[in-house]
Amino acid sequence: MSTSAQAPARSTRSSLRWAVSDVLTMAKRNLIALVRIPTSLVFAVIQPVMFVLLFRYVFGGVINVPHTAYVNYLIPGILVQTTIFGAVGTAIGLAEDLQRGLIERFRALPMARMAVLAGRTVSDLARNVGVLIVITVVGIAVGFRPHGGIPDYLAACMLMLLFAYCLSWGFAFVGLAAPNSETAQAISFPIIFPITFASAIFVPVDKMPGWLQPFAIHQPVSQAADAVRGLMLGTPVGNSVWVTIAWSIGAIAILGPLATARYRKVA
Repeated sequence: MSTSAQAPARSTRSSLRWAVSDVLTMAKRNLIALVRIPTSLVFAVIQPVMFVLLFRYVFGGVINVPHTAYVNYLIPGILVQTTIFGAVGTAIGLAEDLQRGLIERFRALPMARMAVLAGRTVSDLARNVGVLIVITVVGIAVGFRPHGGIPDYLAACMLMLLFAYCLSWGFAFVGLAAPNSETAQAISFPIIFPITFASAIFVPVDKMPGWLQPFAIHQPVSQAADAVRGLMLGTPVGNSVWVTIAWSIGAIAILGPLATARYRKVA
């Protein structure tokens, strides 16, 4: 290969390396900010633990599920809910950065333009990994006993992380479109609450009113919860794994370009 041909290849590799470095730097910055802000830690860790304790000991005694203890049904659903709620943090974090003028400052720095968006979604993914570990430990402490084996448990975690990561790009769009973090949060929760609570996360769908069941069965959060629960408990998953992957691919294909286009307008 000639020297002139090697130069563009080296330049491409160098640009990619710096872009990855910028993304990781932004992700590290976001994670440090998370640790230093107590309210963020409460939302990320303590809130899902409270959901576990509430449904395990307050509502668990009156909710019956077939073929397993309610705690085994509950914890996989809580894990899915937690990772999805974590995606809301993407909207809030970006709205805060935009409101404080930080995105304008980042724009003036010699860094990859993609680093702000990608760094935010990567840091939220890392946060979700930590929360999954915490909720798993808490779940085992309150009686959760997965029977699917370690490989299937890890596959379930990877699946829900993929699903939540793809959704986070939609909330990135919300954060960039909102004038402040309060508005971003106000917009996000009316979106996230119906698809999490009207789903198979907390109770079997067949216990819901008949008019609600078609929506609850086919919406993406129920599919993700069924897939994760089946993998963790070692029960049949049907097509839910592939349906969840398809929803994830569709979400990133649509929401990723929307968030990127919005970022270009504000930055």
